[in-house]
Amino acid sequence: ENLLDKVEILGFVDGNKSVDWVREAGCRKMNLLAKGSERHAKMQLGKTLDEHLQDISSTAEYARKNGIKANIYLEDWSNGMLNSRDFVFGLVEGIKSLGFERIMLPDTLGILSPKQAYELVSEMKNKFPKLGFDFHAHNDYGLAVANSLAAIEAGAGCVHATINGLGERAGNASLAELAVAINDFSGFGCNVNEKALLEASSLVEKFSMRRIPPNAPIVGRVVFTQTAGIHADGDRKGDLYKSRLSAERFGMQTEYSLGKLSGKASLEQNLKSLGIELNKEEKEEVLKRVVELGDKKQTITTADLPFIISDVLQRQNSGRIKIKECNVSSSLKTKPMAVATVEVNGKGYSAQAYGDGGYDAFMNALKKISGQVELRIAKLVDYEVRIPPGGNTDALVETKISWQINGSSFQTVGIDPDQMVAAIKATEKMLNMVAGYLSNAK
Repeated sequence: ENLLDKVEILGFVDGNKSVDWVREAGCRKMNLLAKGSERHAKMQLGKTLDEHLQDISSTAEYARKNGIKANIYLEDWSNGMLNSRDFVFGLVEGIKSLGFERIMLPDTLGILSPKQAYELVSEMKNKFPKLGFDFHAHNDYGLAVANSLAAIEAGAGCVHATINGLGERAGNASLAELAVAINDFSGFGCNVNEKALLEASSLVEKFSMRRIPPNAPIVGRVVFTQTAGIHADGDRKGDLYKSRLSAERFGMQTEYSLGKLSGKASLEQNLKSLGIELNKEEKEEVLKRVVELGDKKQTITTADLPFIISDVLQRQNSGRIKIKECNVSSSLKTKPMAVATVEVNGKGYSAQAYGDGGYDAFMNALKKISGQVELRIAKLVDYEVRIPPGGNTDALVETKISWQINGSSFQTVGIDPDQMVAAIKATEKMLNMVAGYLSNAK
């Protein structure tokens, strides 16, 4: 109930239709979409400025009588200012007495530079100093955050953002990037909880089914990962490669990538985080193997390291757990069932279980087996299936599963023509990685 006044539904200049729908939905506020350029008004609506103003006034009055507050969004405002400025000024002059609390100035097609954004918003503020303006940036040139900062400097009272930059085409300004930039560069403060940004971003990623690029500022998977060995060395000697954008600021930890660019410092940082101690000769051998693998795999994570150590030191942790058999049955009328057999140190253990899907049934069977033998199972965080573009029904399937254990995240990949088998292979890797991790950390 307390949040209803913060929900604003888009409506159109259509008499009573949008207002009635907003009211019936239980909303108390409407964002009225008007036309902010002469070209849009004429070619899309077939209206002159006076006709459009009359329609806006009629809709706004109907909203007021029905208890709906309205703000107004001037679609294509940036093009309007560049190509039909008299239309924009006439429009704002005509609506300023209609009771709109906020007038939104969108760069609908993302065409402005920061300099233009500053100049155009300044011009609006100078001509209408008593009105409150929002700036709504699109990211077609990758300038949404920069343009929003420029609008703030020019006097915009509000800037718009979306989580993960979701929006039309290249999207809108990313909330994470914009909130942090406001705090660091604008002279203003932002009430967004910076430590909650990653969790919010991950949640929206799952609901929207749009993946966050791994190098997305603030919330990307690798943005707090140092790759070059010289960076790890500098951080070890005095945090020489850290800035205001520290991992800790956002509730995360700096990681040090392992690969062909790694040095002794990167290995030392990762061993320290895992609580693993090696002598000088062992470290040299492990580093040599890391560099070799780095030529084949772009990034080796901390979670890979126990496996590499086990391999180099010829320990038996790697591969000591094998999924020997798994039969999964499902149909349209019966609940999926799995029968799995897992071999641990040469001895087999079997269990049967049901689940909401085939893989869920298999994981439930694994959990039963873990009650028979020491078998730690990481928490599943994400599950991604990929086939080659243009692949046929018999194409190889790559199943990538993200896991978490003891606060550490890692991924495993399984490849097979059968999607279920690919997932099982990825899961077998997880079981061995967890076993190797726990054994080497003791």
